[in-house]
Amino acid sequence: MILAGVSEQAAGVGLYRLLVLVGVPLRRWCRLEVRGREALPPRDASLLVVANHDSMLDPLVIADTLVRAGRPVRFLAMERLWRWRPVAWVLDGIRQIPIRRGAGDTDALQAAIDALADREAICIFPEGRLSRGRELHAHTGVARLIHASPETHIVLAAVFGGTDLVRFPRRPLVRIELFRPADVERSAAEDHAALATRLLGEIRERVPPVAAGRHASDLPAGPRR
Repeated sequence: MILAGVSEQAAGVGLYRLLVLVGVPLRRWCRLEVRGREALPPRDASLLVVANHDSMLDPLVIADTLVRAGRPVRFLAMERLWRWRPVAWVLDGIRQIPIRRGAGDTDALQAAIDALADREAICIFPEGRLSRGRELHAHTGVARLIHASPETHIVLAAVFGGTDLVRFPRRPLVRIELFRPADVERSAAEDHAALATRLLGEIRERVPPVAAGRHASDLPAGPRR
């Protein structure tokens, strides 16, 4: 069983790397800039990435960045994505985790907890859906993962500019900033709602919600003070 698990994981990494290679033209066209790679822990440490979600490009940006850093990432992704067989084949091939939105999907959360225990990388969008330019509340799943995995390294990700993708043929200017939460020690004492809200707030201080099609490519120079 252990060998089968290792083989499955290795196959997933190989497919992931192939997808990143195929995505190079998109990466170049989007002029992707990555900041904060130093926030990532060593490759043998568990990693939980918490990110904003304004564009369908966001998970591609995060995946490309982490795979290039040697951290193939598993997303908690909407279950409905598995309705299309070709998409389902790819998602299963790179070992993504389907989650039923708004259903308190404990099986999906447990799968993510198990992956963190195996020192894998997990990404979650605390808003649970595209923001569409609105301020959304944070779901508590991210806090449940953190409290169940106290040894996990938490990295926040702010993705800018993905909403400009719909302005084709104008090229978007996409940037991802990786950074650590302001007060990691506080996390264990906070209740789920407070912790989830605080982490999302730190991300949204850097990248406010943006609706697709709006002028999002005039990126701020850094976090708002």
